[in-house]
Amino acid sequence: MEREILDTINKSLHPLIITHINPDGDTLGSASAMKSFIGDKADILIQIEDNFNFPSSYSFLPYINSAKNFSNITDEYDLIIALDIASIDRMIGHAREIFDKAKNTIVIDHHKTNKGYAKLNHIRGGISSTGEVLYDFFKSLNIEVTKEMAIGLYAAILTDTGCFKYESTTSHTFEIASELSKIGINISEIADLCYTNKPKNLILFQNNLVSNAQFCLDDKVSYTLISEEILRKYNAKDEYTEGICETLRSIKNVEIAFVLKETQTGVKVSIRTKNVDATQIAQKFNGGGHKRAAGCTIKLKLNQALEVLLRETKKIL
Repeated sequence: MEREILDTINKSLHPLIITHINPDGDTLGSASAMKSFIGDKADILIQIEDNFNFPSSYSFLPYINSAKNFSNITDEYDLIIALDIASIDRMIGHAREIFDKAKNTIVIDHHKTNKGYAKLNHIRGGISSTGEVLYDFFKSLNIEVTKEMAIGLYAAILTDTGCFKYESTTSHTFEIASELSKIGINISEIADLCYTNKPKNLILFQNNLVSNAQFCLDDKVSYTLISEEILRKYNAKDEYTEGICETLRSIKNVEIAFVLKETQTGVKVSIRTKNVDATQIAQKFNGGGHKRAAGCTIKLKLNQALEVLLRETKKIL
């Protein structure tokens, strides 16, 4: 499969690399690495709902600042490469149309819930990150990982392992990180750029969410609600919610943490767990993800979404 994917990439005249909606470090880092490998003929599409505003902390990634958005993308691509996109529903609007029309499509991913929706699928469910899957893909084909590629791959792995603390982190993950560091990247600087360069309104916004968190089911469940009003008050960007769910999960006795965010298309739910399989909850609402981190969208009002979510969670607990 790896060789067929490489041949398809090499034969393509104009490939498009797609990141998942409201992108994180894994999808952006992987896209940066793939673009660095393919070169000038490839474009990156960053999917953001409503406007083009990817997380600024990842602007250091090679080629990310020149990525396309829905206002300047065309459908003149003969190959679509979807990176870290667990299901086709994680593409929206024009991105889905381009994918459906493309002559060739490739998916490279690490979500165990990904059933494979492209013509060529390279999915290793349960691996720490798409960055790790992509590194192994390059090495299996004896492709040299350049410094540019290494920056994207390391950022992808670093962020999707929670700085190497999630249970999907293995000895092989550390071996890859070690190999990437030997290429000459500055791992300390990458960590600083990803985690210690936050704007003031982000901290105030997150403080509001944590201080207003609610607890139920004998404190086994914690959740916080994000209304459109709160988003406007703090001028909060999509990435400002990152890390909130993990903070709530870290509280003693909390087994399941939720962040529910109100959007124009429904309520986006982030799920983090300690022992419960998070995908059991997410899949009730056609979502997916990993054992300890998953997500879904519930097409109801905020309080209604909370009600049905807690009802299903109570059954599982």
